[in-house]
Amino acid sequence: MAEQEGPQDRPQDVPATAQPTGDELALRRRVSDLERENVAELLRESAGEGRLSYTELEDRLEGVYGAKTYGELVELTTDLPNGLVPPGSQQRTTPEYAAQSQYVPQYSGETVPVINAFLSESKRTGPWIAPQRQEINAVLGDVTLDYTEAQMAHDVIYIDVKSILADVKIRVPQNAIVHLDSNPILGSVSEQEAGFGGVVEASTAPPKTFHIRGTAILGEIKIKRGPRLSKRLRLH
Repeated sequence: MAEQEGPQDRPQDVPATAQPTGDELALRRRVSDLERENVAELLRESAGEGRLSYTELEDRLEGVYGAKTYGELVELTTDLPNGLVPPGSQQRTTPEYAAQSQYVPQYSGETVPVINAFLSESKRTGPWIAPQRQEINAVLGDVTLDYTEAQMAHDVIYIDVKSILADVKIRVPQNAIVHLDSNPILGSVSEQEAGFGGVVEASTAPPKTFHIRGTAILGEIKIKRGPRLSKRLRLH
């Protein structure tokens, strides 16, 4: 006589693997370099407003540039007024939270070239092609932009600079018209004439106009006029 099968002998139902929700998938989404840079810009703005200390800014920037997923970026900004909003959460509607998940660049609708120098050095010298708008973000790095030999197709140039414990030098033609909007926070933003030594030849070209907005947090932004000393001395 065959043995009767007991409940303990019956195969148990194997639970189906839980499928990730849409919100979970959104948090796992891989982020691009542009998204990382947008969040880094958001953090710099928050530091400029006094919401983050320099140490906090430095730690979060390190996390931003090492982030792989959207969820990691959310964690770095969720306590800020214009931080990224976790998927599924209630949208922020107060004026303070108007700019949320995507940072809106200063020049909306345009592609603005960005120079990022994080613990590094970047230079534009010689006959380089200068765009009409340029953004510079320097953190513990050095950036040099020399417009004295640059090919400039535009009569008006716009430059937006953020220097955090960094040194940014912008050299403009001797006859340039400079409009400087500075915001130093324990830092320095200055405009200097060409130094002594050599000859500065008068330019026959119409003057270019430079609108420069500089924020220096424990850093320096220097706007200099005329060619480099080596050029004035005709060393090369």
